[in-house]
Amino acid sequence: MTHPFVASSNVLHRTFSHKPEKVVGSSGIKLIFESGRHVYDASAGPAVSVLGHTRSDVTEALVHQMNECAYIYSGARFTSTAVEDLASFILRDRPGGLSKAIFVNSGSEATDAAIKLATQYWHEVGQPRRRFVIARKQSYHGNTIGALCVSGHDSRRSLYHDWLSSNVKFIDPCFSYRFKKSHETDEDYAKRLVLQFESLVLELGPENVSSFIAETVSGTTLGCATAVQGYFKGIREVCDRYGVLLILDEIMCGMGKTGTMHAWEQEDMRGPDIQTIGKALGGGFIPLSGVLLHHKIFDALSNGSKGLAHGHTFQAHPVACAAALAVQKAIENEKLLENVVAMGAVLEGLLKEHITPLNVVGDVRGRGLFWSVEFMLDGHERVPLPIESNFGARVVDRALNLGLNILGNLGQTGSVYVDHVILSPAYVVTEEELRQIVSLLRTAIMETTEEAFKWLNRGVIDALV
Repeated sequence: MTHPFVASSNVLHRTFSHKPEKVVGSSGIKLIFESGRHVYDASAGPAVSVLGHTRSDVTEALVHQMNECAYIYSGARFTSTAVEDLASFILRDRPGGLSKAIFVNSGSEATDAAIKLATQYWHEVGQPRRRFVIARKQSYHGNTIGALCVSGHDSRRSLYHDWLSSNVKFIDPCFSYRFKKSHETDEDYAKRLVLQFESLVLELGPENVSSFIAETVSGTTLGCATAVQGYFKGIREVCDRYGVLLILDEIMCGMGKTGTMHAWEQEDMRGPDIQTIGKALGGGFIPLSGVLLHHKIFDALSNGSKGLAHGHTFQAHPVACAAALAVQKAIENEKLLENVVAMGAVLEGLLKEHITPLNVVGDVRGRGLFWSVEFMLDGHERVPLPIESNFGARVVDRALNLGLNILGNLGQTGSVYVDHVILSPAYVVTEEELRQIVSLLRTAIMETTEEAFKWLNRGVIDALV
């Protein structure tokens, strides 16, 4: 049933059944609603507001840039100090050989730009037959048509199936909690997945494969699933062996969220050829995402057409870049990555002490300040809850009523239903705030469990066990 407010509003809201609560203010990591309620934003939106919601230094940077020049068109022969300084700040050490940046608006735009850049690269070096992209099942890289083409998200793809490209092939994700076989070690599991990737490259013909795209740490589809040791190192080696470009999606997990500026820095590998970033890049103050590219990509373009076959009206927006530069300087100057590591350890400990023992919790996983809780009807036997129970969504709703904002899953994403919630608090979070957050989460799970099992016991549970 459509809520009367949604029906009368001139805004087409994303959810029709509830009246959205109006945010009228903020304080640190708390949102203030029109009703006067204060709510902990324990997910920073969808892992965006990494400095919290109010920062005078970012506001000053925005105002300064607006007074200097609010907008320039990157398609003309223009640039701005903010754009140049942001790129130089992020890439000053050339991490993994990444040396150039493209700045766009949303993460979906960054994905589109990345796969188009890979396509242009192969044309520039005289190998236009390399048109296949290999992606992973139950992945998510964005909501534009281009990004959906390389996203292994079943429910989000289904409505637009007729529009999706046929040159994308999918392999299994690295998700040990649900897909590693009982007899396998982590090493065995990594080798099996790497072999599956290599076999598909050989089946398609290496001369026909453009790139492989994956989230370094998965986001909302698998709930902060980290790869087993050796997986990405093996993937990198296969890419190098056959000349396939490695595209890593760090839109959600990157820019410090896992404790290092780039999540791939913890994977014992040299880094990607192309990397997408966003969310934490600008902290949500102004929409901004980016694509980072290895110097070999630039060299190919520079020696070929001498231009980028891609562009947007609002690409390299000076005000957005000025805000992002202020965010990144704050992260460095305030040593917030150290706080991510320290508070990440605190959050891990609190979750494993207070959340893991709950009967309905199957797994707690993550890294840094990027954690999820996966729910199960039977965690020991890994028997999932029925989709109809909407358990994770109920936990999100109950938590909000208690004063806690967390992130839920994105529905049926593939062969296994991953019912989870995500915690990704701001980098400025304190230990006391984390204790409050986990306490509220525990209450929300317990109250939802009591309610849900009353529903399950009305005959549904008998069909499942």
